[in-house]
Amino acid sequence: MADATERLVDTFREFGGDGLRDVWLFDQWAHQRLYVRDDVAAVVDDVDVDAVVDNERYGYVTRDTYETLYYAEYEFTVRGFSSFDQFRTFLDDGTTRVGVFASFDRDDAAPDFRGLYDAISGIESDVPVAEFTPVDATD
Repeated sequence: MADATERLVDTFREFGGDGLRDVWLFDQWAHQRLYVRDDVAAVVDDVDVDAVVDNERYGYVTRDTYETLYYAEYEFTVRGFSSFDQFRTFLDDGTTRVGVFASFDRDDAAPDFRGLYDAISGIESDVPVAEFTPVDATD
């Protein structure tokens, strides 16, 4: 794993601790698994990862739509599922856009997803977005 992606995974680990389940990068053509916790790996093996990532790619369209409809910039999306929460955002330097999503075990405490977004934005300001482009479409 490259320094840029290691830094990204470390940021998610700092946020979610042992509750971090998985981290994925994607663009319009490929996706890359950066991290999957051992107990989650077996479940992920039974999921159509390509379909999941294709669904997340709709975020490129909705992000552009939000940018034209609202008076503020789109930053991130959080989805709640029965056993985990999923966070998705995009790294964008005006030339390259790469999506990243991660999931976390459900927690009774309210997670600070704004703080997570701010930490990821800090990485984005230090590292060219092209360094996050998925390098392998295999899971």
